[in-house]
Amino acid sequence: MSDRIITKPRPRISPDNAPLFEGLRAGVLRLPFCLDCGKPHLPPGPVCPYCLSDRLEWRDASGLGTISSFVVVHKEWFPAFSADVPYNVIQVELDEGPRITARLDEDGPIAVGERVRADFARVDDDLTMLVFKRTNR
Repeated sequence: MSDRIITKPRPRISPDNAPLFEGLRAGVLRLPFCLDCGKPHLPPGPVCPYCLSDRLEWRDASGLGTISSFVVVHKEWFPAFSADVPYNVIQVELDEGPRITARLDEDGPIAVGERVRADFARVDDDLTMLVFKRTNR
C-alpha cells in the first residue's frame, strides 16, 4: 500500500456502494456480483443491470486486469486540481469483474494490453482510494 497521503473530498456513500468503501478502508477491492446470472456489475445498484435480479453479493476481487483504454488528464481540463495534473486515467478489464476506471499511480508511457493490479492510495487514516500499478503477472 502506498504511504502517500492524498487530500481530496470524500465521495458520497450510499447503501448501494457502502460495501465498496468498506473494502477500500480495508485495502481490498470489493465488487458486486449477481447471485442469479453470476455477472459482476458497476456501478453498484439495487438490481443487476443484466437480469434485473435484486439478489446481489459483494465479493473480494484480486484486482488484476488489463488496460483497455487510457487518457492523460491535463491542467486545462481541471484547473482546480492543477497541482495533481497531468495524471493518467485508465480503464481496466478486470480478470474477475467488470471494467473499472481509476488512476494509474505511475508515470511513463502506457500501452493498451498492459497488465495492472489494484493498489490503494491513502486518503486519510481511515480511507484509501483505488489506484492501479503495473504488474508483470
